[in-house]
Amino acid sequence: MTGRTLGLVCAPAGRNRVYTDTQLAFIGGVVEAATAYDCDVRVSPADRAGDGSFRRMVEGGGRGRGRGGGSGGGGGSGGRRVDGVIVMEVRLEDDRVERLAGAGFPFVTIGRNSRAEETSWVDLDFAGLARGCVYHLADLGHRRIAFVNRSEQLFRSGYGSTHLGLEGYTKAMAEQTLTPHAYLCDDEVTAGEEILEGILRDDPATTSLVTMNEAALEGLYRGLLRRGLNVPRDFSVVGVAAGRWAEHLTPRLTAAEIPAKEMSRVAVDLLLRRLTAPAAPPRHILLKPLIALHASTGPHHPPPGTLPERDFPDLDHFPDLLEPDTARQHPDRPRAGG
Repeated sequence: MTGRTLGLVCAPAGRNRVYTDTQLAFIGGVVEAATAYDCDVRVSPADRAGDGSFRRMVEGGGRGRGRGGGSGGGGGSGGRRVDGVIVMEVRLEDDRVERLAGAGFPFVTIGRNSRAEETSWVDLDFAGLARGCVYHLADLGHRRIAFVNRSEQLFRSGYGSTHLGLEGYTKAMAEQTLTPHAYLCDDEVTAGEEILEGILRDDPATTSLVTMNEAALEGLYRGLLRRGLNVPRDFSVVGVAAGRWAEHLTPRLTAAEIPAKEMSRVAVDLLLRRLTAPAAPPRHILLKPLIALHASTGPHHPPPGTLPERDFPDLDHFPDLLEPDTARQHPDRPRAGG
């Protein structure tokens, strides 16, 4: 299938509405995969169905579509600029998905929500990965395990991975009979430092954390360094992150990698299948990458100053250990061998 124009709807998730590095990896992956099929790609930053860029992409208005001018299974509206759409950063309740589904417009998603059974999608098993991270730390003896999620804004907007990650972490902590401590964190270095301070302020005995926030990783490491805590001797860190984040940290992060290029390629394949066979049942692909063990996790060691003071017995109960002068002061006490 050649000559099509595919739409990619991806709202910036970074602070001040900028694309994160991982999002840029997905966008590049979609363009690369589409180019292999001689397809063009139009990108919309819309986070709502009412955004002008989204409406222009799927409803048309003023300009024709790209060089794939046929209907492409998209309903035949001559004004549409694209033949089909890939929606990223899917929310649990997403009016963009509702609009496309209601209009019968061909689309697939990277991520999934309440419409999961009705459309094709590719997603990462965020709940399973967060659960696996907790079990990895518990196997190393850690009992105080914090969770650093994405930003409050993304969580409140219903950003799917933030809820699924929290669900997996909370479930694993309950299965391990541990107390969960979850934190929302902006996608930036300074926010990571601040959250680390909050974690240790809330529970100084914390010895490990799981994070889904790769942009805050450097800040988390900095916060630990400022506290004089060595990774992994004093504190273990494990997360779900794109490969470049894990590789550029010292020590290298133990993590499940987000396979952005692979997920992008699968999404393009799913959309092209949808365009060529619109009556075919939807396909669902849930990726479950393994946690790659590197240098940021190790056996549990209680933080300095958190062990209870040891009670020593009164030496009066052990006359054999008394010095001779001390024993003479207590002539009524039996002596060893006497």
